[in-house]
Amino acid sequence: MMDLARLLQPGLHLKRWIFVALLGLVCTSLGLAYMLVHLYRVQPLPEVAGVLTLQFIDRLNRGLLFSGVGVALLVLASLKLNQNVVPAFAHRGNESLAEALYSYRFRQRGPKVVVIGGGTGLSVALRGLKQYTSNLTAIVTVADDGGSSGRLRRDMGMLPPGDFRNCMIALADVEPLMEKLLQYRFNHGSGLDGHSFGNLFIVAMAEVTGNFERALQESSRVLAVRGRVLPSTLANVTLCAEMDDSGTVHGESAISTSGRHIRHVYLQPDDPPAYPEAVGAIYDADLVVVGPGSLYTSVLPNLLVSDIGAALQRCKALKLYVCNVATQPGETEGYRVDDHVDALARHLPGRRAPFHSILANSHVDLPMPPSGKVQPVPPDGYHAERFGPNVVVADLVDEDRPVRHDSKKLAEALMRLYEDRRGAAESPHRELQEV
Repeated sequence: MMDLARLLQPGLHLKRWIFVALLGLVCTSLGLAYMLVHLYRVQPLPEVAGVLTLQFIDRLNRGLLFSGVGVALLVLASLKLNQNVVPAFAHRGNESLAEALYSYRFRQRGPKVVVIGGGTGLSVALRGLKQYTSNLTAIVTVADDGGSSGRLRRDMGMLPPGDFRNCMIALADVEPLMEKLLQYRFNHGSGLDGHSFGNLFIVAMAEVTGNFERALQESSRVLAVRGRVLPSTLANVTLCAEMDDSGTVHGESAISTSGRHIRHVYLQPDDPPAYPEAVGAIYDADLVVVGPGSLYTSVLPNLLVSDIGAALQRCKALKLYVCNVATQPGETEGYRVDDHVDALARHLPGRRAPFHSILANSHVDLPMPPSGKVQPVPPDGYHAERFGPNVVVADLVDEDRPVRHDSKKLAEALMRLYEDRRGAAESPHRELQEV
């Protein structure tokens, strides 16, 4: 993040104008001082004026005292300007400085939002929500064992970095070239083939800082991430699935390619400790969003960490589930909205879905991929009396990629629901409106 010193580089010609501003301040102060001295000498003042102007201290010490207070105030103002104005200036893009400052302050005062999931869906949600608040926390699954992440997990004995990389890029203020670099995947070279540069960056940061958590913190600082990216657990867990034929599949990457229907998923070891900061973020949140993402291999692995699931049940935040816009081969073929909610309820404590509302896509008439294996998830046919939370529908789909959410549409719908809930809390007679 750019600091105040960088604004003083010669090419910007700011030093001369800062000097002119200081000179104007000194001249104004001297003028006011002369006027006050004149009034003090010709105009009789009450005794309290002598106390307020510290007449009981000699003039030299008075001058030193007021000068010290003035310098301290100038230093404080400079620090606060550096903290609040400069970051907005650094990330303003095509906005004017006034617009950038307003946007920055608006996001700083935004609600505390926690998004739970993994994969592409989580990063899509974060990319939209970061326009509304900087108080974002992504809680990410650590069950990934495929591709580059799986290889690094096995070779380095660390948590899989892929989903963390995608979340940090989604929340970061980075140049397009930097984003392209972090997402670059090597397609040749012994040992490098298939690895993402961003994954290797996180691995290197973990080696430099000493652990994975610190690597996430420092990587987020380097990339100017708006918010936090946290693991649901630090344990080396394996996602397992019991299938409809009573067989068992071990490993996240093997579950969706098994060709069998999933009955139930679970973690080994079966009760991994939750990451404390993740649990604390849920309890402290104003809004908790679960999904979107692969139901069994991205969303549920987080909730299977018992303390995460319990925190979701008990927290006072508005809790929303974002249903996927399309089915996923190997996981949710033929699923409707109620099938998603039923699967969540079966895996949560008390076998109950704790959500206030389910957000589903209403725009289901876009053409799907020609394979025929992917279909839109219809929002109708949901039984609220069975599951509890109502379904709120909106156009959420990315028209260029109809199997994914549009980040802007999704964020707008989520924030509208949050604002409606907050308005209803402030006015008891106001009901939650459908999007």
